[in-house]
Amino acid sequence: MVAGTPQSRKSKGRVFQQQLREDLITHLDITPDDILSTAMGQGGCDLYLSPAARSIFPFGVEAKRCETLAIPAWWKQCESNASKVGLIPLLVFKRNREEPLAVLRWSDLLALLRQDCRWQNLAEGLTGGK
Repeated sequence: MVAGTPQSRKSKGRVFQQQLREDLITHLDITPDDILSTAMGQGGCDLYLSPAARSIFPFGVEAKRCETLAIPAWWKQCESNASKVGLIPLLVFKRNREEPLAVLRWSDLLALLRQDCRWQNLAEGLTGGK
């Protein structure tokens, strides 16, 4: 089902932002009070992170729930918003009946891998040890 009205599109976007927030709380043990989904139409990153949450998840998230992809424009918005608060830009988007995808600068990924040895178990974690 495609969201036809501006109100239904905003609702889908709001639900997606809240889903991302819940995923971070669950998977990274971020305290719910340390991460908030910002209001639709509000400027800045889509998730507000406290200093404690930023130490665990140093990303400025731009969430998009849309069927028509506009990655270059979304990325520009993501970079702009993340740079204002000193976070690494992370674009997360989702289309109907598809998994969410995340876009990160290659240089940022390499820097994260260099400083965090948890990546050594990444392949095992993604493949289930196969």
